[in-house]
Amino acid sequence: MSSRAKISFFALVLLIISAIDSNRNLPSSALYGSPLIFFFLFGAVFFLFPTALISAELSAAFPEEGGVYHWVRAAFGESMGMAAIWLQWINTMVWYPTILTFIAGTLTFLFNPELLEHKTYMISAIAGIFWFLTFANLFGLKVSASINTVFASIGTIFPMLLLIVLGTVWALSGNTFQIPISASAIFPSLRDFDTWTALVAVMGSYLGMELSGVHVNNIPHPQKMFPRALCIAALFILGTMLFGSLTIAVVLPVDKINLAGGLMQVFANFFQVFHLEKLVPVMTLLIVIGSVGGMINWLISPAKGLSHAAQYGYLPPFFRKTSKNGVAQRILLIQAVLVTLFSALMFLLPSINAFYWFLTALSNCLYMGMYILVFLAAHKLRKTLPERVFKVPGGKMGHAATVLCGLIGSTLTIFFGFVPPPNVDTGSPLRYILMIALGNILLILPILGFIIYKKTKSHR
Repeated sequence: MSSRAKISFFALVLLIISAIDSNRNLPSSALYGSPLIFFFLFGAVFFLFPTALISAELSAAFPEEGGVYHWVRAAFGESMGMAAIWLQWINTMVWYPTILTFIAGTLTFLFNPELLEHKTYMISAIAGIFWFLTFANLFGLKVSASINTVFASIGTIFPMLLLIVLGTVWALSGNTFQIPISASAIFPSLRDFDTWTALVAVMGSYLGMELSGVHVNNIPHPQKMFPRALCIAALFILGTMLFGSLTIAVVLPVDKINLAGGLMQVFANFFQVFHLEKLVPVMTLLIVIGSVGGMINWLISPAKGLSHAAQYGYLPPFFRKTSKNGVAQRILLIQAVLVTLFSALMFLLPSINAFYWFLTALSNCLYMGMYILVFLAAHKLRKTLPERVFKVPGGKMGHAATVLCGLIGSTLTIFFGFVPPPNVDTGSPLRYILMIALGNILLILPILGFIIYKKTKSHR
C-alpha cells in the first residue's frame, strides 16, 4: 500500500467531478434535442464507466509511473507508448481552439454579443488568450492545482446547477418547449444516421476520465471506495450534462444555438425573464474564470508528456530544453504556434459553429485513438499486472465486458466523427469528410517519423 496521504470519500468524488464536468459541451449536445437523453446514457455505459474503471486499475498497477505512455508501453513496447502520448498531446492542440472559442464567445456578453459571429474577433481572442497563458507559464507563473480546481468548480458546477434550477422554474411556468419530450422522441432511429453524430458531442463531455484513476492509490479500501465514488460522480456528471443540455434545447430553437455562446444565450434569456439582467456580467465572468481554470490544468501536463518522450529519444534534443523553472519552453511555444494556426481554419469553414464542430470531431477522433490503445493494453496486461489495490469488478468476465464496452464506444465515436452533423452547416458533406480524414492523417503521421528517428538514432 502506498504511503501517500489519504483522501476522503467526499474529496474523491469532487476530484472526479472536477476532472470531467464542463459546461463547454452543453450547447453542442443541445443541438440534438430529445435523443440526447439516450446518447448520454449510452455514453456513460460504453465510455464513461469503462474508462474510469480501466484507468483506476492501470493507475493502481503503475503507481509511480502513471499515465498512458507507461500503460501502453508495458503492453506493446516503447513505440506504441510514444503513439499514445502523441495522440494525447496533439489532441489537446486541436481541442484548445474549441475551449478558447467558448471563452471568447462568452466574453462577448460583457460588451457586444453580436461578435459571436465575427471570425476576426474570434481568431484574435483565441490567439491572444492562449499566447498570454503561454507566456505566463514561460515566466514561471504558477497557480496551484487546488486553486484551479476551486476556479473550475465555481465557474462550472455552480453555473450548471443554476442553469438547471432556472430551467425548471421556466418549464413549470408553462413556457413552450422547443423540442418534444416523449418516449418516442428520446430513442433515435437507426435510419436517422446523422443523428448518431450526437456521440461526438456527448463523448466529448466524458473525456479526461483517465485522470481520475491516479487517485486510486490515495484512498483507503480502494476496491470498495473507488467504484462507489465513481458511481456517485458519474451520476452527478451525467445529471448536470444531461439536464444542462436539455435546458438549452427546450429554451432555444435549434437554429439559434451558438456553440460558442449558447450557454450565455440561455442565461441572458432567463435573466431577462426573471428581471435579473444585472447578473449577466457576473455569470459571464464566472464561466470564463471556470473555463480558464480548467484549461490551465491542461496547458502544462501534455507538454510535460511530450518532453518525456524527447528524453526517451523520440524527439531531437532541441525539444528537451527546459527553463530554470522546469518548464518545457520550446514545446510550449510550438503549442502556441499550432493553436494559432488551427484557429485560422475558421476562415475555411462556413461559420464559427462549423469551425467549433469540426475541431471537436477531429479532436475526439484523435483522443479516441489513444483510448483504444489504453483499452487494448488493459486487455493484454490483465494477467501479467502485479498485485494491486484495485481491480475491475466482476473478475475475468467483468474485465472483458468493460474493455469491450470501451472499445465499442471509442470506435463508434471515431466513425461518426466523419459524418457531417445534421444541425450545423459544415459545407459540402464530401469536403467535410475529406477535411476530417486529412486532419487525422496529417496529425497521426508524425508518429511514424518519431519512431523512425528513434530507430535510426539507436543504430548509429
